[in-house]
Amino acid sequence: MKAVATYSTSDLSRKSGDIIADALRHPVTITQRNKPRLVLLSIEDYRRLVKRGDSRVASRLEDMPDDLFEEVKRAVDAYEREGEDR
Repeated sequence: MKAVATYSTSDLSRKSGDIIADALRHPVTITQRNKPRLVLLSIEDYRRLVKRGDSRVASRLEDMPDDLFEEVKRAVDAYEREGEDR
């Protein structure tokens, strides 16, 4: 994988065309006072990231299926026993 190109905010004002062209090929980091502050990326890369976004859902323990609840209890019990053996 190619290293991410890095430009300063000063570069952004002077070389915006070059930086945009670079960002269309791969994500570009923009720094301010030598600290990464922004990432500039193509709309395709952005959409791909959003599509792959976190799909986890929080639920209540009471809503967990019984078989999964039993499996979790067994795992916790095994973990506790392992701690006792130390």
